[in-house]
Amino acid sequence: MRVIGTAGHVDHGKSTLIQALTGTHPDRLKEEQAREMTIELGFAWLTLPNGEEVGIVDVPGHRDFIENMLAGIGGIDAALLIIAADEGIMPQTKEHLAILDLLEISSALIVLTKTDLASDSGWLELLELDIRQTLSNTTLKDSPIIKVSAKNKTGLDELITNLQSLLENKPIRPNLNRPRLPIDRVFSMSGFGTVVTGTLSDGELNVGDEIEILPNNLKGRIRGLQTHKKKEETATPGSRTAVNISGIETESIKRGDVLVHPNQYQATRRIDAKLNLLKDISNPIKHGDEVKFFVGASEGIATIRLLGTEELKAAETGWIQLELREPILAVRDDRYILRRPSPSETLGGGIIVDHQPKGRHKRFDEDVLKSLEALSHGSPAEVLLEAASALGIASIKDVTSKSRLDSEQFETAIDELIANQHIILLEENKNPESLVVSFSEWQKTKEKILGLVSDYHKQYRLRSGMPKEELKNKIKLSSKQFNIVLEFLITNHELRFTNVVSMPEHEILFTQQEQAAVKNLMRKFEENPYATPSVKECQGDVGEEVLNALLESNELISVSQDVIFRKKDYDDMLEKIKSHIKQSGQITLAEARDIFSTTRKYAQAVLEYLDAINITVRAGDVRKLK
Repeated sequence: MRVIGTAGHVDHGKSTLIQALTGTHPDRLKEEQAREMTIELGFAWLTLPNGEEVGIVDVPGHRDFIENMLAGIGGIDAALLIIAADEGIMPQTKEHLAILDLLEISSALIVLTKTDLASDSGWLELLELDIRQTLSNTTLKDSPIIKVSAKNKTGLDELITNLQSLLENKPIRPNLNRPRLPIDRVFSMSGFGTVVTGTLSDGELNVGDEIEILPNNLKGRIRGLQTHKKKEETATPGSRTAVNISGIETESIKRGDVLVHPNQYQATRRIDAKLNLLKDISNPIKHGDEVKFFVGASEGIATIRLLGTEELKAAETGWIQLELREPILAVRDDRYILRRPSPSETLGGGIIVDHQPKGRHKRFDEDVLKSLEALSHGSPAEVLLEAASALGIASIKDVTSKSRLDSEQFETAIDELIANQHIILLEENKNPESLVVSFSEWQKTKEKILGLVSDYHKQYRLRSGMPKEELKNKIKLSSKQFNIVLEFLITNHELRFTNVVSMPEHEILFTQQEQAAVKNLMRKFEENPYATPSVKECQGDVGEEVLNALLESNELISVSQDVIFRKKDYDDMLEKIKSHIKQSGQITLAEARDIFSTTRKYAQAVLEYLDAINITVRAGDVRKLK
């Protein structure tokens, strides 16, 4: 399914030609019919001799409605540039031509209409020369010129034959399984409810699909689909599509919103792009200028951040970052147009190279400019690497979406990058949800994590390692990202994890002074193994950090907030208590106290500890094995 669009000066016969070709007059508004002038977008369709149906978008030619024209021209496969034979090239002819050139719409036919009003062959030859001269430095320079008269029905067959040939040589739109329908009309139909129309790209829509309207995140479902007023179960890329939506009110949607599948796209307020300025703009573009930004069917106000320069003059090309007043949905490789708000004029346009940049770029950073060049002109692998670098640690699905590569290009590129270790696959299996990261970004992330753990060891040399949650809080990663990154580092023996995170080479070593203090403390435990020094006394003898190290290494066992035993003495108590219960069926607090010739405090502490770790269970005044 293909869509063509008209372009040209007001009153040059665009709508009349469409009516002659299709039998449908595209002017649907009473005001348009009364003024005999297209104001809003009009739509029609025709069937080519080869059976292919072609949608037609008719755009306004009057300069007052140029922005309505921009809402319809962005999604077309080919253009019909209409020039009236009795008037020739006019101001809006040139502006529409400039817009087609900026959008790089190279598939076009130049249609000389109203030839019945210019029967002088010499005049038509001069007009053709003038047209060729005007087209010479544009994407339309080699387009055929077809002479027609809608009134006399001459030249229409030749026009249709050339249109069919033009479209047969143009590749079909790719299906990236990420449907995107920029909405150019919204209305309500009695008995049906909300209907939106647009030209579908990037994927299919099906009746019953859950959908989302961006940028306002409105959720609904597809009740019905039509293409050229025929019901369809599936709408394919490139088709003019009407979507009947349930769950969303008509008043909530506006032209320029985009219909998508949920969770596949995000709106943005910042865009990196290449800008080509027209040669006849009135004033240069300066850093900080406000402009009107047009992409797809949407328009918005944006502030220009010039990268690498302070201003761009007429006919110059440069890199820009656009900061949008309101969020808009756009993606890499979309073509866009900029206009000056006042006085109104088309300034230029170009291609979006990054629709989700990380943040504000440093304006004169050479690395930023090199990265944008790679995104603009690079191989699939280079484009993919830049997309991955921009996202940091991200799922393969998100990198795919940002790169805008088709599935075959993506698979080849990512396998190449993983094999060469330019991209690190952080999980064992490669699937859409698996996390990947560029090598340079991985080095930064790894160095930060290892640095934090190393610094923790320096600050707390007598601790086994850093608590996992404390490390996570210092790394700006989601829980999923953090856990997968940590597991990757552990698997590759760059970190160690028991109940805390540590460097593989880390070990707890006491100074000679600390060793002497520990030896002295252990002597006290040996003298009274079942009536040991309190926690406070232990801290006084060896210090809090040394005591914690002894507890972490299991040399000492804490059975309560104030009772600690040596590991070997605790093990001895455990075996004797278990043995007594096996012989007697139970043990009382008094019996435990007497077995170890200790006080109630120590006997109670160890019994309550064994209850807590599920070795014993209390039944009244006795304990039994659990």
